[in-house]
Amino acid sequence: MRIGMVCLIILCLSCGRDRVILLPEIENAKITNVKDVSPAYLFYDESKEDSVELNRKNLIITTNWLVNVDKRLTLKQALPSILKLQDKKRNAKMHKNENAKNYFTCNDTAIKNLGFLDFTDVFYFQGKSETEEKSNEILLYFETENRIITKDSELSPKSLENYLSELLQNNDSINLKVIANFNKNLTFQEYIKYISLLDTIKIDSIWVSNNEFIY
Repeated sequence: MRIGMVCLIILCLSCGRDRVILLPEIENAKITNVKDVSPAYLFYDESKEDSVELNRKNLIITTNWLVNVDKRLTLKQALPSILKLQDKKRNAKMHKNENAKNYFTCNDTAIKNLGFLDFTDVFYFQGKSETEEKSNEILLYFETENRIITKDSELSPKSLENYLSELLQNNDSINLKVIANFNKNLTFQEYIKYISLLDTIKIDSIWVSNNEFIY
């Protein structure tokens, strides 16, 4: 699926109102083309108490799902709907397609087109992960847009890869697993920024767990 420069999506609904989703922005997405898709939309709606509205009428269970989340929503607001969508796909009994995936749709500013982040195998948990690090684990707490907390320091996004590299050099384990914890008050834009950051870390012996904790 490729479209011209997109920073928002406008939907014309049957009620005659235009609905707008502001997509989160990333740079240099690894995935820029997805075929056989159907969309779901998480709207930012100031008129609702929880400011979120899910539209999933056009989802077909056998297709790849493009989940369009308004970047102004917080994780606390968006997560319940994301979990519903995941459960619907994972628990499907009829016509299930094991190869169909779930993607977050983003605006890739580097190519001025859509980019996609695969979250098919991500499992979300509410609350923090275990507070005691094992010898082969690194617990990261993404607290605000520019503040990452570790067991012994605070980092900026720019310093994360160097921190992990130094940690690996001083650790006896051959491989280190990163366990990401995200503050529930992060906007979806901030969350996507951090997910993209973790996805671009180029250290062979460090891998990021598919379990994500929202606290």
